[in-house]
Amino acid sequence: MAAALKLISHKLCPYVQRAVIALTEKGVAFERIDIDLANKPDWFLKLSPLGKVPVLTVATDKGEVALFESNVICEYIEETQAGAKLHPQDPLSRAEHRAWMEFGSAILSDLWGLEIATDAATLEAKRQAVAAKFTRVEAALGSGPFFAGERYSLVDAVFAPIFRYFDVFDEFTELAVFKGMPKVQRWRAELAKRPSVKAAVGADYPQLLRAFLKQHDAHLLKLAA
Repeated sequence: MAAALKLISHKLCPYVQRAVIALTEKGVAFERIDIDLANKPDWFLKLSPLGKVPVLTVATDKGEVALFESNVICEYIEETQAGAKLHPQDPLSRAEHRAWMEFGSAILSDLWGLEIATDAATLEAKRQAVAAKFTRVEAALGSGPFFAGERYSLVDAVFAPIFRYFDVFDEFTELAVFKGMPKVQRWRAELAKRPSVKAAVGADYPQLLRAFLKQHDAHLLKLAA
């Protein structure tokens, strides 16, 4: 029997990882289908209005329904699947979490610029932008180990893929993005140990990311000792 949920993905996409983490935390069976975003298949373009991953297809009596945008997908998973609750029950706290998920997306936008920067000045500007945003995150964090304390949440699912980038970047240089942020550093370390976070990418993730950086002539690679 085919899985009722299919996740159309790309091996490097951090937004896909959010959905994978949410599904794994819920213990939901799903089929993952990786595609090449440089050569998008026609069947995918028919499903995704924006031509982006992730796309979650849901089997219904009337056929498959395609959901796009990672936060929308995560919210659907939270609302429809059994398992641990990944959002607070209190409406105000839930709205705060949704706001921080959006903030995570803003960090990813700056991180993308850092990742593909081909010169030192652009890299430094994006590094400063990411660090400034994490200063706000540091101020928002409590005693941990997760964003909301003891309970794992969708905010954690959003930020874990962000931290994963730095596991590879740290091999090239010390960007000092988290310098003077002990709570962020502890959070990063805790998320890296989470089984759902580990399972969100394949063993070839570091090699694929390094190849992507090389393909884009990323300045980061030039900083390697």
